[in-house]
Amino acid sequence: MLVLSRKKNESIMIGDAIEIKIISVEGDQVRIGIEAPRNLDVYRKEIFDAIQEENRLAIQSQGDWVALKQLLESNKSSKDGQ
Repeated sequence: MLVLSRKKNESIMIGDAIEIKIISVEGDQVRIGIEAPRNLDVYRKEIFDAIQEENRLAIQSQGDWVALKQLLESNKSSKDGQ
């Protein structure tokens, strides 16, 4: 992890397209501004983690639906064969 010190109105560049600027420092709260290309998603970490969890649950749920569909189809086939 790179750790840098910055003062108000100073910036950090990530590559040549992303600028992180310190807007203000008040007590233990730091306000930052992020300039990035519109095609990049920028999220707070807790929001990013929530999106990842929802995606994981959706994939798991999709797998559950596929398994249920296969089970129902196999039960139908068994009954049709009797």
